[in-house]
Amino acid sequence: MNERPKSPWRVPVFWLVVGLPLLSIVAGVGLVIIAVRSGGADVVSDPVQRVSQIQTTDLGPDEAAAKLGLSAVLRVEDGVVEVLPATGRFASAAALQLVLEHPTRQSDDLRLELLPQGPGWRVEQAVDGEHDWVVQLRDADGRWRLHGRLPKQQHAARLSPSLGGAH
Repeated sequence: MNERPKSPWRVPVFWLVVGLPLLSIVAGVGLVIIAVRSGGADVVSDPVQRVSQIQTTDLGPDEAAAKLGLSAVLRVEDGVVEVLPATGRFASAAALQLVLEHPTRQSDDLRLELLPQGPGWRVEQAVDGEHDWVVQLRDADGRWRLHGRLPKQQHAARLSPSLGGAH
């Protein structure tokens, strides 16, 4: 009957009642700090405007490519990057701009100028096949644009306009 009351610091239930809420607060603050420091997570290289919480971008080059019926095949193998026309009429004497965007690190993006050679365009450039690439192909003037994705460990991808057809 003369039992001394236990200190709350020695009761395991006390640690559950106090510890779990404190742990969740610390974890929440940590997540907020990580989110703020990471900056924008957009992997879009196009100029984007934000209007009333909506992102807008210029789709004119995509519309032009759809009207021209353009599509192409990108081939990456043995240190050579090659683009072959699939449909539509390309200006075969003009150089093309190819952008290979790393999915998460902008510093690893590749911007290449492909010169006409044979039935298509090509440049000698090694491309890392250990991750996916987001691909954009455009003419030198930026009048039209084709999009595609080169999956990890694959050597070819279909490029097409993002509007007006299968992508």
